[in-house]
Amino acid sequence: MSAPAEPFVIHPGLRTRFLTAGERIAWNPTSPSPLRPADRRGRIAHLGEEVARVEEWGSETDGGLMVDSGPLGALVLIIVIDGRGTPRALGALHADRDPAFPSGALVAVWGHGLAPEDEHPRLRDLVELARYALE
Repeated sequence: MSAPAEPFVIHPGLRTRFLTAGERIAWNPTSPSPLRPADRRGRIAHLGEEVARVEEWGSETDGGLMVDSGPLGALVLIIVIDGRGTPRALGALHADRDPAFPSGALVAVWGHGLAPEDEHPRLRDLVELARYALE
């Protein structure tokens, strides 16, 4: 199990920039796949030329979020964390470990459940990565 994530602290001006960018994200549904867990809700985020797969499961207090490991995925994760609060666990999957996320994934878990152990990103790492989605 990954260590609990540190408290979520972000500069107010940067937070505003993230939330404003989040309002410009266009969403498209994904087709259900028998290869994905039945409880997963998937969609695709589009912001400019960036695209990121997003999957959620469970509830806001006892569930999780998996996103592509690029800047837009990090931005989506930061926006969700801003709304839900600091996740209990944060982890990352290396590329090709999940066929739905061939470039790797970032995973946040609230409540029960485990985050992957491939990597242990910190929230400040996600903030730095998400800044690239603002360009």
